[in-house]
Amino acid sequence: MSRRQTLALLAVVGVCIALYLTLYKIGVIGVLSCSIGSCETVNTSRWSMLLGLPIAAWGLAAYVALLLLAMVGSGEAHESSIPIARTIVALSAWSVLFSAFLTYQELFVIRAICIWCVSSALLWVVIFALSVADLRAVSRAE
Repeated sequence: MSRRQTLALLAVVGVCIALYLTLYKIGVIGVLSCSIGSCETVNTSRWSMLLGLPIAAWGLAAYVALLLLAMVGSGEAHESSIPIARTIVALSAWSVLFSAFLTYQELFVIRAICIWCVSSALLWVVIFALSVADLRAVSRAE
């Protein structure tokens, strides 16, 4: 499995997490399954919305964008594309920073942790590390 295929697989995991949280926030799911932490406290706080959309929906959009970039980048025509590699690094770097900000809000403002949110934040860290490795490999190959 190539790095970009692995990124696509990780994006699918992220889509599942973000979709679950989005469906909760818009009222499709009544209660969150949260074995550790206070997911409902976090997901009903004022920090759970941005520009009229659930934070989870923004995460869902980022994961879908990553999935599309990784899938296109896995094709023969684009497997050594530096612009795609750079775009994935930029998307994942932004997502790590935004996730860090949200985790700070959970810990020090809301004073509650959502295991799904923390899982997503950690997933973005792994995605970022893999995307940097992909960019380095593609840059060396050129």
